[in-house]
Amino acid sequence: MKRQMMTAVAVCALAFTAGCAAVTTPTPDATLPLQADGGEQTFTPAPVTATGLRADYPTTVAGATQFVADAEAKMLTFGEYAARVQWNRATNITFDTMWLESKVNAEATELQVQFANQAAKFNDVAVDPVVRRKLNLMRLGIVLPAPNRPGAAEELSQITTRLDSTYSTGKFDFKGRPITLDEASLILADSRDPNETKALYEGWRTVSPVMKNDYARVVEIANEGARDLGFADTGALWRSGYDMPADDFAEETDRLWAQVKPFYENLHCYVRARLNAKYGDAVQPDHGPIRADLLGNMWSQQWGNIYDVVAPTSGGASSYDLTELLKTADYDPVKMVRTGEGFYVSLGLDPLPQTFWERSQIVRPRDREVVCHASAWDLDNADDIRIKMCTNVNGDDFYTVHHELGHNYYQRAYKNQPMLFRNGANDGFHEAIGDFVGLSALTPTYLNQIGLLKTTPGAEEDIPFLLKMALDKIAFLPFGLMVDRWRWGVFSGETSPDQYNAAWTADMLKYQGLVPPGPRPTNAFDPGAKYHVPGNTPYTRYFLAHIYQFQFQRAACKQAGWTGPLHRCSVYGNEAVGARFNAMLEMGQSKPWPEAMQAFTGETTNDASAVADYFAPLNEWLTVQNRGRDCGWSEA
Repeated sequence: MKRQMMTAVAVCALAFTAGCAAVTTPTPDATLPLQADGGEQTFTPAPVTATGLRADYPTTVAGATQFVADAEAKMLTFGEYAARVQWNRATNITFDTMWLESKVNAEATELQVQFANQAAKFNDVAVDPVVRRKLNLMRLGIVLPAPNRPGAAEELSQITTRLDSTYSTGKFDFKGRPITLDEASLILADSRDPNETKALYEGWRTVSPVMKNDYARVVEIANEGARDLGFADTGALWRSGYDMPADDFAEETDRLWAQVKPFYENLHCYVRARLNAKYGDAVQPDHGPIRADLLGNMWSQQWGNIYDVVAPTSGGASSYDLTELLKTADYDPVKMVRTGEGFYVSLGLDPLPQTFWERSQIVRPRDREVVCHASAWDLDNADDIRIKMCTNVNGDDFYTVHHELGHNYYQRAYKNQPMLFRNGANDGFHEAIGDFVGLSALTPTYLNQIGLLKTTPGAEEDIPFLLKMALDKIAFLPFGLMVDRWRWGVFSGETSPDQYNAAWTADMLKYQGLVPPGPRPTNAFDPGAKYHVPGNTPYTRYFLAHIYQFQFQRAACKQAGWTGPLHRCSVYGNEAVGARFNAMLEMGQSKPWPEAMQAFTGETTNDASAVADYFAPLNEWLTVQNRGRDCGWSEA
């Protein structure tokens, strides 16, 4: 659901490492002597690149330091200009706003490529650690690097803008009328008719085949640019942004997945059995993979919408529905956002600025096409922070509001860092901040604290609560991993364009244990039906965030002195936790992520054991429920 270019949730104008960029005049060469007659100094400006920066910084400590300072200054002003162009396109999709964004994105890509290439010239210069970190971030911060040749950045920008807008304006015919993704998702969430869910699942995927050739061209251009920067391909570039070698990072995600995979398989087994009980063998067999469209989500990445189908038949029932609580209390979208703000304020953080309320898009406008995918924006790297949502009054968007505001509070916390450090410790951190707050926001403890629940349910409701959480949090983990695993194969050339869809379907089966509801057409491009693929947003950040948020939760609850079950802990109103939390946020990307992790949690590694701690009672319950069942699935 964040950061760089037009990401899923956190957006700061450009895909520069820290977010946004700038424009300044070239710096004069201070080494030129005074005129022979003793008069005022004159100079001939040094050659400049298209960035407006000098082309001839000496490969010395002083040259590297000056280059970094000039680049940061340029990022600051250009970034704000680009962000405002991008905001206008996202909140008003027209030919003209698309044209403007395509132009500014091309300029941004050219800047990034030139910054990265210039930064690479100082690889062997013994600069101080701060300058070295900034140089490395400039090399690693570009999501889609265009090659350093005329026209490449412009072509890449035109294609990426077209892909994003094709997705955002996509509609398909359903029961005799065109519907949007938003409408389809709401119907799919509630439908228990397998013929209808199949039609919705397949219908949305009719918008993406037209993207395939464009996407293949994006891969070609970006890989050429990545090789210019010294990386094997774009996937290797992405994997290098985590303060460890690219191969080590891939192994680290494998290790984390191995920690949580048994729990996912336990959940998968239970859910499959309940779907079989409802629909029968002809729709969902009691063995093998699950039919993807039956899970209540367009991408089967979260399964909470089918809680009514899989709710425990014993062990207690949930006494409340968050969506109903919100509607009964007359919540509207603005009140939901105000409530989310109140959580952060309760931790001792400042309220959102008035401009947030004046400039955010909180509901979908009726008079124009917009990008409804929820996102958080920092338009000026200072105080002009906003969200862009098409908010509905329901439990999902209640959580999303708390999540998105986490990006905004992170953005504001690190605004005093140098420009290149104005970002999350890594992109997983940026996602995890709001997710951590969301863990508290969904607890009955918090709902009672803010008056939505009159009384807090007892332990008899722990299993229903944890099952609801697992249907979203645990079910997401393999999807969070597979999106980039698919892209890594595409970028490396292991997966060719004619294999795009087959590889995607194979990864669904391998990681999620899911299959489409029927054979896919020969022209299918199902990856394009997920925003982050045509939107070119790296996705492993969300997998990491689903690990980090539980580490944050465990640490925060320990700091708060909480002694009850971890899943019932709310840190709402705890300013001591808020102070330590904000100290981590203020670090931005100034230090390697393990140091930021340590500042808040006291830990320096990724640790999925916090996930196990949180869900331990549910895992034990699922194990009992699954006795005698044939769990697992074949990947063939």
